[in-house]
Amino acid sequence: MSQVEKKAGLLRRTSSSKKPLKEKVVLMYDEIFAKEDPAKNNARFWDELFLMKVNLEYLESKLESVDGEEVQRIQDNINSLFHHCVQALGEEHQIKVVNALQTLCALFRGVHQKNKSASGFDIINMLMGFDKAEQRMKDLMERLDSLLCGDGSESLKSLCLKLLLCLVTVTDNISQNTILEYVMINSIFEAILQILSDVSSRGQHGYDAVVLLALLVNYRKYESVNPYIVKLSIVDDEPTLDVSMLSLSVQYKDKEEENQGGFFSTLTSMVGSMFIADADEKLSVQTNEAILLALYEAVHLNRNFITVLAQSHPEIDIPTTPTTPTPTTPTTPLGTTPPSLDMMNNPELPLDPNLQTSNLLITFLKYASIVMQDTKDEHRLNSARLCLIILTCIAEDQYADAFLHDDNMNFRVNLHRMPMRHRKKAVDKNIPSRPLVCAVLDLMVEFIVTHMMKDFPMDLYLRCVQIIHKLLCYQKKCRIRLHYTWRELWSALINLLKFLLSNETTLLAKHNIFHLALLVVNLFNMFITYGDTFLPTSNSYDELYYEIVRMHQVFDNLYCMVLRVSTNTGQWKEAASKVTHALVNVRAIINHFNPKIESYAAVNHISQLSEEQVLEVVRSNYDTLTLKLQDGLDQFERYSEQPKEAAFFKELVRSISLNVRKNVSLNTLSQDVLLKEFSTIS
Repeated sequence: MSQVEKKAGLLRRTSSSKKPLKEKVVLMYDEIFAKEDPAKNNARFWDELFLMKVNLEYLESKLESVDGEEVQRIQDNINSLFHHCVQALGEEHQIKVVNALQTLCALFRGVHQKNKSASGFDIINMLMGFDKAEQRMKDLMERLDSLLCGDGSESLKSLCLKLLLCLVTVTDNISQNTILEYVMINSIFEAILQILSDVSSRGQHGYDAVVLLALLVNYRKYESVNPYIVKLSIVDDEPTLDVSMLSLSVQYKDKEEENQGGFFSTLTSMVGSMFIADADEKLSVQTNEAILLALYEAVHLNRNFITVLAQSHPEIDIPTTPTTPTPTTPTTPLGTTPPSLDMMNNPELPLDPNLQTSNLLITFLKYASIVMQDTKDEHRLNSARLCLIILTCIAEDQYADAFLHDDNMNFRVNLHRMPMRHRKKAVDKNIPSRPLVCAVLDLMVEFIVTHMMKDFPMDLYLRCVQIIHKLLCYQKKCRIRLHYTWRELWSALINLLKFLLSNETTLLAKHNIFHLALLVVNLFNMFITYGDTFLPTSNSYDELYYEIVRMHQVFDNLYCMVLRVSTNTGQWKEAASKVTHALVNVRAIINHFNPKIESYAAVNHISQLSEEQVLEVVRSNYDTLTLKLQDGLDQFERYSEQPKEAAFFKELVRSISLNVRKNVSLNTLSQDVLLKEFSTIS
């Protein structure tokens, strides 16, 4: 018995000497894979086929087993099967629709599995006939659109989305999936939006719909005009702009927000559902690259979405009843796990005993603070990078910056801090209420101080420092005097320089550490040159000089290192030379104040000056300090996905696509359940 026959369903075994009888549907599949037209001797063949329970395994294996010559021989029958599947989607008999959807999934998967090396045109030809493909796909997309937008069964809608996800992910690289050209021409964007706008369908299909949209947006996005990108960029989802992420997390449980919905609000709820609490109240997350990608596309492509990030909303009477903790061990591959709808067990600290305020950005920052703790795993590294790219887009947006820095909009944000030996576990529950930019800066500082390790994540460090720079540029431009503990940032940056110096040889084997050093030094130059426009008080400016002088050894060592490299011929000569020039004002400060401090100590016979005494010396010697004006410190290169980030997103989409394909199993909608659901329909 062949492998294919072994997989066939059995009706009964008459005796040990006789072959098992095949299911009728399997016999009908065999007729399709014969040369003759299966309807030639049975006019009702196709009607009967779609009343039969689909044997997915057998059909897929049959498609995979045919060789080159057989493909030519049975192509007309395969084309006919595809055509009749599409026609069956318009039937009133729901069992026929279910079986047609599942058969189409088997067709897409089986043909692609067999023809991995074939061109997209050959696959299209085998499935539907190249001359008829345009009309066949138009009919298919119209019928799927009708099913998704109609008042029919939620199970059918779910199956339609599974079919679309199956179609989108049959190739490792979605941009090589030629069939998707027809999905571009016959857009289902409005159908996806309708699903996400309806509170009932959103709860059941929101995850699949958002992931599908994120993947479609990434189809040949750099090569041609993608209609899903165009349509996403102009969505003006006004009715949902006032729906906060936390209220949406609650509404899945108690339906408080039934009158509001839409793409933006769905996405906020998805991001808001990525937390998992365990019994010890430690938070961990299952990284969800697909939802993060969708969030990125919304932030990057649509300025209206920034308003959703920034909207704050009061939450009255947050339930205090403890919920059953969700296990932190992933049960499916990272990056594909649909978020649980009741994971948000840790609401933000209340501003008032009966009232708390939150927004998507707070939850996103909290999520990022967890994801960014551990970047050793590839999925978490990708998620951390994506979080930082999203923050980069936010830091460049004028509306978002205005909200982040608004002193009248204060929030308490409990970021998660990595346990470290040299610092005590944070137990401070009295988190101050501050503008949200403080939480963004805290997150950047936290990353900087916790990832100085052998496997140095250079790319993430560069992004962190650039985000800080963009925020400082906004503060300088708008003369915003932010009350922030700048000393923590300065200390983190100096320790980063110290780490680069200590590990010069190891790091230079993999990275251009001079580029990062230049960015860090220029942050200090921003404070030195423009600090009087955005530091909160004159004391802050004094403390900056104090910190530079106190840690002068680090800057001295950095100067010696870059001078040595820049005066030798080598790969890093030019990069090191830039740091040498950038250090001019830092060195001027050190060389100006150090002798003054030493003189003060000698005159007053003090072996070790207090901080206040050093500050006094600084304050009284500003007049004689000469600094050079450096150009371009408050300028930055705006984020651009193409070409710098194209390779990252290409690999990310490939990873998401592979994982979605692995997990899009039609068994999630059990055939038995579906058939039982529609068995009463005649």
